[in-house]
Amino acid sequence: MSLDPVSSPACLAAAAQRLGMTGTVDAVCVVDQLVRDDAGPVGITGIDKRPVEGAVRVRTLGLHGDVQADRKHHGGEEKAVYAYAAADAAWWAEQLGQEIPPGTFGENLRISGADGEGFDVDGAHPGERWRVGERLILEVTRPRIPCATFGRRMEQPGWVKRFLQAGRPGTYFRVVTPGEVRAGDQVEIISVAEAPEMTIRELALAKSPTAARPND
Repeated sequence: MSLDPVSSPACLAAAAQRLGMTGTVDAVCVVDQLVRDDAGPVGITGIDKRPVEGAVRVRTLGLHGDVQADRKHHGGEEKAVYAYAAADAAWWAEQLGQEIPPGTFGENLRISGADGEGFDVDGAHPGERWRVGERLILEVTRPRIPCATFGRRMEQPGWVKRFLQAGRPGTYFRVVTPGEVRAGDQVEIISVAEAPEMTIRELALAKSPTAARPND
């Protein structure tokens, strides 16, 4: 008896439809400065990311010049790069009545669709691969699970659970092929998961509110 996961025809079709989708890197963000966070587990945070100009080198552990202060919950090879959709940031801006400039959510890449259309970052399945720019290849791994540091940054009541339950978590990637990334680079989905099951959005929505680590 095979123990390999079996994907439903609907999952296979949904994954296949994403092949060849293209988008654009609107902004590349790295840590601007480490911020004091006395309530956090390590006392400082690297969530304050800002857009940078020019090409940024991306290696196994992430973008050159970026840093994660809390290595227990952030960073590492499976969470080397964090991308967020411009359309989802615009949705939050409307919900909150404030601008959400690139880097606000601690993302490294802000992604929009080709010709101004939306690019469904969180519709990806783990294992999907993106080519970014000329050489960089990223593989989807998991959704972002928010923590209390994120909540304190946003200063919104119940933000951690609200963000998780909205189904717009943003997506983490591992680096398959190192390269460079800059604002304006094309993003292309070059392969899809071999046995797709839940999307990044569905994985986030399946998490219970306690998974959001509101007390970290």
